[in-house]
Amino acid sequence: DPLKAAQNFVKRGKILESKGKNKKALKLYDKAYKKLIEANKADSRNPDILNYLGFTLRKAGKYEQAEKYYLQGLEIKPDHNGINEYLGELYVQTQRMDLAKERLAVLKDCNCEEYKELEEVINNN
Repeated sequence: DPLKAAQNFVKRGKILESKGKNKKALKLYDKAYKKLIEANKADSRNPDILNYLGFTLRKAGKYEQAEKYYLQGLEIKPDHNGINEYLGELYVQTQRMDLAKERLAVLKDCNCEEYKELEEVINNN
């Protein structure tokens, strides 16, 4: 299952990233991206796949491509917690705080870690 394989690569990449091993993490995100492209061909309306595509591209610094996938995911599922958080983080990274705060507002009532994490990213910038 390409999605499961990709999720595994992302999980391992996040652990490496948290230890400051960014180059190794990026290699795993790239492997995940390749699996996600495969998964997306089979199921192009899956917001989780679109979210991970956005995530892996954002981590590689490909913000415009990442944003397209995030926005496609939101068209399918506007209240997707992960997409709203990660798109908000992308907006912070690209100096668009107003848009980041819009994503935070969508998450306001979710009572979820995505809200707290995006709020922290916004407050630290």
